[in-house]
Amino acid sequence: MDNLCQLSATEAAARIAAGKLKSEALVAACLERIGRRENDVQAWAHLDPELALKQARECDRQQPRTRLHGVPVGVKDVIDTADMPTEYGSPIYRGHQPKCDAACVAQVRDLGGVVLGKTVSTEFATRHPGKTRNPRDPARTPGGSSSGSAAAVADFMVPLAFGTQTTSSIIRPAAYCGVVGYKPTFNVINRAGLKFLSDSLDTIGVLTRTVPDAALIVEELSGSRATSFDAVPDLKPRIGFCRTPYWHQADHATQEALERAVPRLEQSRAKVKEVELDSEFARLVEVQVTISSFEIYRALTYERTHFPDLISENLMGRILGGSRVTRAQYEEAQALASRCRARLDDVFRDYDALLAPSAIGEAPKGLASTGDPVFGSSWTVLHGPAVTLPVFTGPTGLPLGAQITGPRGNDASTLLCAEWVRRALSE
Repeated sequence: MDNLCQLSATEAAARIAAGKLKSEALVAACLERIGRRENDVQAWAHLDPELALKQARECDRQQPRTRLHGVPVGVKDVIDTADMPTEYGSPIYRGHQPKCDAACVAQVRDLGGVVLGKTVSTEFATRHPGKTRNPRDPARTPGGSSSGSAAAVADFMVPLAFGTQTTSSIIRPAAYCGVVGYKPTFNVINRAGLKFLSDSLDTIGVLTRTVPDAALIVEELSGSRATSFDAVPDLKPRIGFCRTPYWHQADHATQEALERAVPRLEQSRAKVKEVELDSEFARLVEVQVTISSFEIYRALTYERTHFPDLISENLMGRILGGSRVTRAQYEEAQALASRCRARLDDVFRDYDALLAPSAIGEAPKGLASTGDPVFGSSWTVLHGPAVTLPVFTGPTGLPLGAQITGPRGNDASTLLCAEWVRRALSE
């Protein structure tokens, strides 16, 4: 059973399509793993093992039509499911049962995938932690807000899981837990049925153990052409080493790991050059806070007016901060974001991808915080694809990530570059 739960989604899908693996056996292996590890990791908000097995048996009675057929998927608990509770990480919605699936969940089912269960989210996908522990070290945070998804994938409980990102909620937990996190170009995955906080920033993405797995599910959901990773060995990518304006916030181990990566990439035939983003880009963290705060205050109007006592102090502070953002400030922030997106499009004329930090360091000790999101904020605002790769190890042996970002809409080439970098740095 253990060997099956350790299969990548790509490997599992190929075996199912070839008639060499039953979905029921794969789902049973994942459920057995959860049964043995969930008390330590606490990645799941809701599980119905019999329902998951029932879906798998139905898949096994059908001829595979897609690459997702029979493969189990975890769904972050801010994304609606018609047959499981969706509580948005908040006591306000305890036991809440949506009437229908979110678009991405309905697509998973339509494509023959198995919805394994709901993974833990922080409160409304913000920063107030849930119960999840980092499977690499249960005394440390798994990151957030896609805490349960990152932990479940890292601990071999499920090969694929949805995450969402408004600041750094896919990239940071993936880096802390040592998995691949992929935030696609903004709105590539349909967001209907997601509990919106920030309409102009919220992005649905995935956490997986391999780059091809991340490509598989997002391409199937978005209708994009399947990326062929056979071409990876022949690539000679143009990579910009982008320390970002927040480089000083990265710890020594992260800075050293990225700096040492540059000659290794060059030895593998990449052309690497430093890219400096100027003072206007340095304002993007502030811009992200302004935009998201303005939108969160409005998105959570019902909750803040009807259930203020059930909202954490952390989130209420952010909501009240949003009440003080004026329309003029919001529009100014959106205008600056638009200018930076256009300027970054110009930067990418000379580069296939940029290399940057994923987080300031290893997962911090303690469970009261989900860590600093600074290295995800700008890329979320810029709307392009971002992939974090588990290619480094920190001073205590925990994962450190490298983040690969690409031009808006060029997700396939960004994924190819990410896989090329992963191989070059893993040799």
